[in-house]
Amino acid sequence: MDLPTPDDLRERRHEVDITQSALAERAGVSQPLIARIESGDVDPRLSTLRRIVTALDAAEGEIRRASDLMGESVVHVAPDDSVREAIERMGEAGYSQLPVVHDEYPVGIISNSDIRRAGTDDAAELPVADVMRESITTVAPDATLDAVDTHLDHHGAVIVVESGRMAGIITEADVAAHLS
Repeated sequence: MDLPTPDDLRERRHEVDITQSALAERAGVSQPLIARIESGDVDPRLSTLRRIVTALDAAEGEIRRASDLMGESVVHVAPDDSVREAIERMGEAGYSQLPVVHDEYPVGIISNSDIRRAGTDDAAELPVADVMRESITTVAPDATLDAVDTHLDHHGAVIVVESGRMAGIITEADVAAHLS
């Protein structure tokens, strides 16, 4: 069995994107001890090393990035689709909102409340572009969950964009499912 070196521990900690303090808390040791182990100043006892490695293993298994949490199969509408079509797709999928996508790139979002706000009896006949909100939030697949969570505090969904095209979507329901 090969024991990890201080450099191995530091590298693994950086790969899972946790601080020395967070690792110390998970392993039940102090942050200064983690710092001294990583710098090579201290040789930890085997039991301490085991707790640190176990904490790193657990952190590796957690969802840490937008790409880990996003739904890749995204029901969406186009700006020139009718609002009626958007209503039907939302109803079929059981969603209250849909991204509006043009040429594989998100350009807006339409929700049930946007449709109600349209305020006309013939809103269903309007194009989605007339009712949608252009204010959307996009993130890269490697965005942290903290960043996604901050966006979800202000928006109903976060669209994940990679190489200029929509790669997925994250809603509050996705985050809640992850937490449960």
